Amino acid sequence: MIVYSVTVNINESIHEDWFAWMKNKHIPDVMATGYFSEYRMLRVISRQDDEQGISYNIQYTCDSMADLHQYQVQKAPALQKEHSDLYDGKFAAFRTLLELV
Repeated sequence: MIVYSVTVNINESIHEDWFAWMKNKHIPDVMATGYFSEYRMLRVISRQDDEQGISYNIQYTCDSMADLHQYQVQKAPALQKEHSDLYDGKFAAFRTLLELV
C-alpha cells in the first residue's frame, strides 16, 4: 500500500472556506478518480513558535506506485490547479510518499 500524503498550511483568514471546500469538493473529487481506496484528513497539532496558519495532513491510500503515477500524470495537475486558483498566496503545501510496511 502506498500513502500519498499532502500537508497544507492555510491562512487563518480563509480557513473555514478552505476546510469546507476540501471536505465537500476537493477530497471527493480526488476520491472519484478511482485511484485511491481511502483517505484520512488530520489536523496538525504540533506547531513551531513562529508558525502561522492552520495545518492539515491529508493521506490518500492506493494499491501501487503505478496507480499513484497514473493519478499524478492524468488527474493531479487539474485538481492542484483548481486549489491553487482558489487559494493562491494563502497556503503552502508539500507532498510525501509513504509505504505501508
